[in-house]
Parts: sequence; C-alpha cells; structure tokens
Amino acid sequence: MGFIHKQSISHEFAQKMISEAINRAEQFGIAVNVAVVDDGGHLTAFSRMDRAAILSIDIAINKAYTASAFGIPTHEWYELINDHEALKTGIVHTDRLVVFGGGYPIMNGNDLAGGIGVSGGTEEEDQQCCQAALKLLENTAMRGNC
Repeated sequence: MGFIHKQSISHEFAQKMISEAINRAEQFGIAVNVAVVDDGGHLTAFSRMDRAAILSIDIAINKAYTASAFGIPTHEWYELINDHEALKTGIVHTDRLVVFGGGYPIMNGNDLAGGIGVSGGTEEEDQQCCQAALKLLENTAMRGNC
C-alpha cells in the first residue's frame, strides 16, 4: 500500500533519558530543563529541575524539536550556515530552530526516533547532559524499548 515503517521513542524510555540528563546536571551543580520529542517533533516527556530558568523551558523543547526535525545535533547548525550570509541571517528567524548546542537526535540504529534537548547550563554542560542520556542507547537491551 505505500506505508513506511517509522521509529519513535516511548514515553517510558524518554523518562529514563531525562533521568540520566538530570543526574549529569546534578553532578555539574546546575538546574536544567530537559525535553524529549518523538520522531515528529511532538513532546513526549519533559522535566524542569527546581530552580531551572523559566526561559529555558522553551529553549530545551526547541532544541529537541530542531534535532528531531533535521536529524543533526543543534551545535552543527552554525557551521552549516556560517559561510552563507543570507542563510545565516534569514534562517534564524525560523520558528523553533536552535543553532547552538544542547539538542541531539535520538537514533535507533540508522532510524530517527526523536530528539532530546537540554537548557540551563553552559552550551557544553547542556551537550554533556544530552550525551549522558544518549548513552542509554548503547545498551542493546534497551534498543527494543526505544
């Protein structure tokens, strides 16, 4: 018929990823917002740590959305647009697009299953919180639960 098979992240696995990101944030002594979206960019799970900045709520969600919508980490965007002046000044006006670090696609093998975004620390801290969560995907037993 013309159907395609798609991967998507479950709420249960999204919650596990959020816990890992929060654990890393606690190690840094920072308060963050963490968002996980499915393969369509729809919010699957979210958590705001006590004292995490209110402004960072939408930033975390938009980082996850950007990573899922384009299948690349948000920190890679700037390099893609930096040498193209018209693109660099124009694309940043695209709703929900984030061009700095802290958002990563969630891949199940070669298939995009969603995105994770963290906001509240430095760009590097946000990225490391995401990376801690993504380590769950390295456990092959968990892959089936994505």
